[in-house]
Amino acid sequence: MKIAVIGIGLMGGSIALKLREKHFADYVFGVDFNEKHLEDAKSLGIIDEISSLENAVKNSELIIIAIPVDATQEVLPSVLNLVENHQTVMDVGSTKSGIVEAVKNHPKRKRFVPFHPMWGTENSGPKSATALSFEGKAAVICDQNDSAENALELAQEVAKNLDLHVLYMSSEDHDIHTAYISHISHITSYALANTVLEKEREEETIFQLASSGFSSTVRLAKSHPEMWVPIFKQNKENVLDVLNEHISQLRKFKSALEKENYDLLEELIINANRIREILK
Repeated sequence: MKIAVIGIGLMGGSIALKLREKHFADYVFGVDFNEKHLEDAKSLGIIDEISSLENAVKNSELIIIAIPVDATQEVLPSVLNLVENHQTVMDVGSTKSGIVEAVKNHPKRKRFVPFHPMWGTENSGPKSATALSFEGKAAVICDQNDSAENALELAQEVAKNLDLHVLYMSSEDHDIHTAYISHISHITSYALANTVLEKEREEETIFQLASSGFSSTVRLAKSHPEMWVPIFKQNKENVLDVLNEHISQLRKFKSALEKENYDLLEELIINANRIREILK
């Protein structure tokens, strides 16, 4: 199978590597505005050919769009303009409603499968790509009834070859859930990093005293704004909802400390410990 990967970064590169490893993809066209990414991907064996968008799409059975969600919203209609009924287009964005809305009336909408592998790191670029990324993780397919049966079947095969288990939900539900389990984590990490950088002016002290707990909590703050600002923008209402709840929870901890109500503080921590039963 020939596939086109539009966006040869961490996610696109990792998908290409894994599908090559599983012998699912025989030939990979790479499309990216970043020439360095393309050169790195070619030298690392992630892609076989550096290509234009039109050439890659016209010569591939499967097209995977792995670029920031705002760019996906712009590029997807152009990609669908080029495909025929034997081709399938997937995206891997962390928001779905805006992307789906952009092509809801497109005559080739059924060739598109909204797809989201629930994996990522704070790193970027093809040099960070790894075939060991997806095993045991979930993938979400959205609005399955709006995709052609053969397109949906191919997307399911992709998920299987990536060692992902598939969940199905509407694009609206997807965006609500990702706001709570993904997007708020990034905002919290960015905010904590800014807090420490504001209060602790000695960079050497941060480096020397930072525990593994602190490092893991602010790890996501290393994630690039080029990816995350568009996500927050497209999922603004859901992110604001969860952010308001998060601020409310922070106020409870603040109030308990201010009032020296350590029984309440213990209750808040015990309630939070319930997450152990879910995330083992």
